[in-house]
Amino acid sequence: MTNPSQIQWQPDSWHQQTAAQQAVYPDKQQLSKTIKELSQLPPLVSVNEIEDLRQRIAQAANGESFVLQGGDCAEMFADCNAEVITGKLKILIQMSLILVYGLKKPVTKIGRLAGQYAKPRSQQNEIIAGQKLPCYRGDLINGAQPNLQARQADPKRLLKGYSFASLTLLTIFAHCLMIALATFPILIIGT
Repeated sequence: MTNPSQIQWQPDSWHQQTAAQQAVYPDKQQLSKTIKELSQLPPLVSVNEIEDLRQRIAQAANGESFVLQGGDCAEMFADCNAEVITGKLKILIQMSLILVYGLKKPVTKIGRLAGQYAKPRSQQNEIIAGQKLPCYRGDLINGAQPNLQARQADPKRLLKGYSFASLTLLTIFAHCLMIALATFPILIIGT
């Protein structure tokens, strides 16, 4: 294994690291096809957003602001709907308002949303009702139903996870845009 600090980051530099607690995909050809398809899709987060977050975390490290991170340990595809997403967003915003008021400092909100669809597992298998099954690793990898078919790692779920993450981000951005428009009204004059 290579020391992570000695690696020059590239989109595929993660291949140089040891990957623990990985799912085993029976269909390697489908996995390769899916990874190739995912690599052609636009990133869910822009470089500018990453750089902005780095600056905000550095400010928090210097005591100039506060970081609030909230969300689920693991999301489910079934929870990708406006009601659930809006509920989580409201909680995060309400918590940040309390912190801003109490700390008198800016608060950077980080949501564990839009892609927390996998769960690490230290074991490949578990026993359910006397049957040895692959562990449930989250909706991104396999199904939770306690049967062999559902528990097989399915690469197509990676694409589904990308889609749900994209839809979740779109919903969050729409809410943020509505808040911004309500705060700073824009008059649009048509013809």
